[in-house]
Amino acid sequence: MIKAANIKKSFGELEVLKGINLTINKGEIVSVVGSSGAGKTTLLQILGTLSKQDSGTVSINGVQIDTLREKQKSVFRNKNIGFVFQFHHLLPEFNAIENVCLPAYIARKNKKETIEKAKELLDFLNLSHRLTHKPNELSGGEQQRVAVARALINNPAVVFADEPSGNLDSKTKEDLHKLFFRLREKFEKTFVIVTHNKELANMSDRTIVMKDGLIMNKLQ
Repeated sequence: MIKAANIKKSFGELEVLKGINLTINKGEIVSVVGSSGAGKTTLLQILGTLSKQDSGTVSINGVQIDTLREKQKSVFRNKNIGFVFQFHHLLPEFNAIENVCLPAYIARKNKKETIEKAKELLDFLNLSHRLTHKPNELSGGEQQRVAVARALINNPAVVFADEPSGNLDSKTKEDLHKLFFRLREKFEKTFVIVTHNKELANMSDRTIVMKDGLIMNKLQ
């Protein structure tokens, strides 16, 4: 599903990634852990095509990302990759179902089919009673579940999550973590999750430990 070879990235004099080699299989839930500054988020952004490495190669589903022009990369990202961040980034002027539908509208998908898919996802996430509520009318956990539905609306090959439960209370964190596994079972999604949460890391199929821009191990 994902293959990264010798990924290096610097910001000025600071070498953040020092040669990352990584393979992630379809349907895996992989956690990336390590102390702050280890390079976890930088790696996630490169794998998710949001940032470009200085050297090395990344391929997703057999597509060599480095060969794509920026517009092609944007189209590929929209169709193949979903994102869930620590801060949900929902648009405050839109309600739950409108927020979920946005990536599909950008991809110019059929409006009626998109709304039906959004309702199906929100129902699966136990939010069918909150379709017309705006973000400020939702709890933190509900907002994050709307963000998860938005990440899934275009049926992506992989979902990248960066500290997805970082702002949630203990019970809501646990619910979100279990949700990722339910989504994998129902939709056969691949998840790559940067997290400081030990419980989530321990639940994952595999934990990748990063330190000082390198992978220290690839197996639990």
